[in-house]
Amino acid sequence: MPDKLPLISGQECVKALQRAGFKVEDQRGSHIRLKAGSRRVTVPNHKELDRGTLKSIIRQAGLTQDDFVKLL
Repeated sequence: MPDKLPLISGQECVKALQRAGFKVEDQRGSHIRLKAGSRRVTVPNHKELDRGTLKSIIRQAGLTQDDFVKLL
């Protein structure tokens, strides 16, 4: 497991999740909702995501940090 996740934007996070099979379901304001099967994830469309927020998104998506970094 990497010591630190890279600092990425919300758009980069969405693209990585799409590579993992998620589809954009909806966008309201600055939040993008994605869905894959029964899993739903909301990603803030910010220039830079906090690492804690990114960890939470990865956990909700059912991915490991290593798998997510490979999707980037």
